[in-house]
Amino acid sequence: MAGRQERYALRAMGQTRVDLRHLLEDLRDAYPDAIEETILSEVVANALDSGATSVRVLTDPSEKTVVVVDDGCGMGRRELARYHDLAATTKTRGEGIGFAGVGIKLGLLVAEAVLTETRRGSVHVATRWHLASRQKAPWQWVAPPGWVGQRGTAVGLKLHNPLSPLLDAGFVEGRLRLHYEPLFDAAFDDILSERYPSGVAFWVNGRPMPRRRAGESGERAALVVRLPRKRKPAAFGILVRASSPLPEDLQGLAISTLGKVIRRGWDWIGLVSSSPGLVGGLIEAPGLSAALTLNKGDFVRAGRRGITYLGYRKALQEAVQAQLTAWGEARDREDSARRRAARPLERDLEAVLLDLAGEFPALAALVERRPGGQRRLPTGRESLPEATGCVATAGDSAPVATADPAGSGGGDAASAGPPPEPEPPAPAAPVAQATLRPTAAGPGRPRRSTRYVLAIDFEDRPESHDLGRLVESVVLVNTAHPAFRRAVASRSEGYHAALTVGMALAAVAVEPAGAQAFLTTFLARWGEAVSRDRRRRQPRAAPQQ
Repeated sequence: MAGRQERYALRAMGQTRVDLRHLLEDLRDAYPDAIEETILSEVVANALDSGATSVRVLTDPSEKTVVVVDDGCGMGRRELARYHDLAATTKTRGEGIGFAGVGIKLGLLVAEAVLTETRRGSVHVATRWHLASRQKAPWQWVAPPGWVGQRGTAVGLKLHNPLSPLLDAGFVEGRLRLHYEPLFDAAFDDILSERYPSGVAFWVNGRPMPRRRAGESGERAALVVRLPRKRKPAAFGILVRASSPLPEDLQGLAISTLGKVIRRGWDWIGLVSSSPGLVGGLIEAPGLSAALTLNKGDFVRAGRRGITYLGYRKALQEAVQAQLTAWGEARDREDSARRRAARPLERDLEAVLLDLAGEFPALAALVERRPGGQRRLPTGRESLPEATGCVATAGDSAPVATADPAGSGGGDAASAGPPPEPEPPAPAAPVAQATLRPTAAGPGRPRRSTRYVLAIDFEDRPESHDLGRLVESVVLVNTAHPAFRRAVASRSEGYHAALTVGMALAAVAVEPAGAQAFLTTFLARWGEAVSRDRRRRQPRAAPQQ
């Protein structure tokens, strides 16, 4: 009897099958750019993670092939074999700018074959890989084609489409400049010198890509941000104001880390220029690589790494806002009647966040620190100075925002050396300056109250079923939601807005399982804040004679 059961179990054994094409298509859809642009960007990112100082791209439209060659550390035979496993990676979370070699794996969707050659020491091997069916992607060892020199890795794609943009040298050059803009501007060499001490050179079809300075035809301003007890800049950037509209790809402020542009626009920093089509720029912050999401396409906004990102973002806001104000480009976002009506609720929410910041440290990253009003975040880690103990001030420290109308000071502003000794003040026009340094209350320095900068705004999104959403430090209430219209009819907009804020903050403050408990706590503290505010407004009784 036992023997028959054992034979039946063997015959009934199944096998897990994976739809590789569907999996790759899901990975493709996780990126905002076209698949060709994603492949190029990710292959170069993995080359930079390997320590490459040179990246060469070769295109051959007649053969429908594109090859990317780097001089990085290369791979061993065993590493190259594991490289064909879609689930395997040598990447460490929080390090580097490449996503587990996904770029070349996406190449299986657009190529007849993927040829990979690598060389490290005496190991010089190559493989050929292709997608044979929805469930099978076989690969085999082949003779190296000779693309790699002394060391490094080369990836070649035999494309399906003879009109693929990857075969266009102009497209390749444009996308490389767009995604790796800091590596083409000498002003960013100092901030990137620790990661790329010899720089990175790019070649397309045997021609070197020249380096050029951003905003050559406009007015430039250098931005430098230093962290407490750090002599080297933590971030460096260039703001550009042009006389004619910038190209659409260059409009807004870009944020990059380790040379790769992650976000572009004004949404990520929560600021708006009064002339968004004329003002652009780029900020490089190498330390933000620790806060990248898994696909390296955005920044984490929850947990300890989210606190790091929000701390950096607040510091950058101070520097950028100072320069926009100096140019007369700052925009006041509180003009509408609804915004004016939301101000009392925002004041109540300040008290709520003040109460909740100790219990939910991620909320403390929304704080706007003022001189004398510093609060240390209870993160339990001393390795995140970027998010704690920082204050942006104007004074006698190293300049963060300095205008350079002639366009001659971009490179010098990024110096990583120690700041010069302060000189006696001389009567001169004020210059916008900001730095990050710790402050503390002491004799003669009264502690000022901490101000939280969570803002409430409104938007019409009929296609969304959400009450609202959190965009950086602004909660956008969906005025098209039926619940909002019912709240307006019953004159309970304040409660609806508070509920929306609580639900939006829950995604940042806690894990999904704790969202309901957080919302209950949030509404209880909000009710207490409203009661306290009413008691303060009650007139005091006149003393009896």
